[in-house]
Amino acid sequence: MPDHVHLLIEGTNDDSDCKQFIKRAKQFSGFYFAKQFSGTLWQRYGYERVLRDDESTFVVANYILSNPVRAGLVQDIRDYAFVGSSAYSLDELLQSVCRSG
Repeated sequence: MPDHVHLLIEGTNDDSDCKQFIKRAKQFSGFYFAKQFSGTLWQRYGYERVLRDDESTFVVANYILSNPVRAGLVQDIRDYAFVGSSAYSLDELLQSVCRSG
């Protein structure tokens, strides 16, 4: 999205800290952005939401994957350059969302 980012992250350890992850990710990317473009990348605060056991990860993934289409940026999510996962291919994500949704 041109003005915001959606991340679906999973803490894999008991001591995983979403707020610390976001803080460090914003610090790291903001530093390199400012170095290259001489500007600010992030607003001071963000929004985070922890999924509970009874909430479907696939519903959230579907929302994230559908966002650029809803916004009119692309007609098919496969055409959006800024979607992806370090764990799954886009086809795997789409298959999982479609199977579960």
